[in-house]
Amino acid sequence: MKNILKFLLLSLIPLTVQAQELLTAEEALILALENNFQIRIAANELEINRTSASVGRAGMLPEVGAIATSSNSIQNTTQVRAGGERIDQDNARNNSMNYGVALDWTLFDGFSMFARYDILKELEDLGEVRLQQTILEKAREVLVTYYDLVQQQQQLTALDSTMVISEQRLELAQNRFTIGKASRLEVLNAQVDINTDRTNLLRQKELFQNTKTLLNRLLSREIEMDFVVEKEIEVNDILNLPELMELAEQQNPVLQAQLISNNLARLDLKQVKGGRYPSIVASTGYQFNESESSLGFSTSSNSRGWNYGLTARLNIFDGFLQNQNEQIARIEIENTELEIEQQRLVIEEELTRTYQTYLTNLQLIELEGGNREIASKNLEITMEKFRIGTIPTIEFRTAQLNYINAVVRYSNALFLVKLSEINLKELAGELYF
Repeated sequence: MKNILKFLLLSLIPLTVQAQELLTAEEALILALENNFQIRIAANELEINRTSASVGRAGMLPEVGAIATSSNSIQNTTQVRAGGERIDQDNARNNSMNYGVALDWTLFDGFSMFARYDILKELEDLGEVRLQQTILEKAREVLVTYYDLVQQQQQLTALDSTMVISEQRLELAQNRFTIGKASRLEVLNAQVDINTDRTNLLRQKELFQNTKTLLNRLLSREIEMDFVVEKEIEVNDILNLPELMELAEQQNPVLQAQLISNNLARLDLKQVKGGRYPSIVASTGYQFNESESSLGFSTSSNSRGWNYGLTARLNIFDGFLQNQNEQIARIEIENTELEIEQQRLVIEEELTRTYQTYLTNLQLIELEGGNREIASKNLEITMEKFRIGTIPTIEFRTAQLNYINAVVRYSNALFLVKLSEINLKELAGELYF
């Protein structure tokens, strides 16, 4: 006997699909990494942290600047000299100009500059971790949307097939009514059911198109760009919980960020402790001095030359702020250690729970796959019996609905397994490739 159902399913493949772009899951991820706005923003923030991690920003290098000062005055002046001579002059001009190059260099500040440099390097590492976290979050969002599209496409195909079957049923009912082997009620029931199927198909097409639009937005490309997705969802059924736990300890970006926060807290304490040591600043420069005066023993003078010196400062008492700041820094270290342990427990709980869901969904795939095969065979037999008029309309409709429900449940089961797989890999810090 001819396999009617398989013929119907094959006949539903649109001829225009070949002209559309086939977008694979891997290609979608690559596009997201290249185009997604949040990933690009996180990459720019990492570049800022990378540029900031310099010895100059940490205060290890000298500061050199050019200086210039000009001072001018016009005064009415009266002078009485030691010999009793009195001199009066109106609008007496006095000009002074100083210019040159000055250098200041902090030679020692209690090792605080080294702590600041290490903090900048840790902030660079934190930027890398945050970029990885953003990539993982966007990759998860893209993959979930992509495989949701695959699932919806499978359900759309099933609804298309049931539309073809309903149209054949209506045609058969009208033919049987014409020759007097069926009542008008059977034709009306067939018309009601085909209208219901059309409504479901339209709703599914709307959902499918809206999800396409969402994926285009996530890929930061034209919203109206059309494409097709893969026909099947391939699942990984060999994930291992201990291996995922080990990967999460090494790669989970949230946990890595907590570890970096702990390092930053320790470096902050080191920087605060620098306040107990003296600070030593060296300064030098080469200056030119010129001055002119309308009155006085010297009406003009010029000088130039080097100046240099050292400044040392040691904090003796600051209202106990040094002790308080160190105490606060130690408490911050303790808090970051507690946050690390808390995050480890959260990751372990999420991995364990998600892995159990993953195993359950794997079992559901086998169960729903078997149900789909049974429903397919049942619909094929029922269609043939209905064609020769040996079963009532309601029995045919029941077989038809059972088939579409079985297909939907099977596609849902595949999607849920894939969703669990994506969640597990995200927790483990994997990039899905």
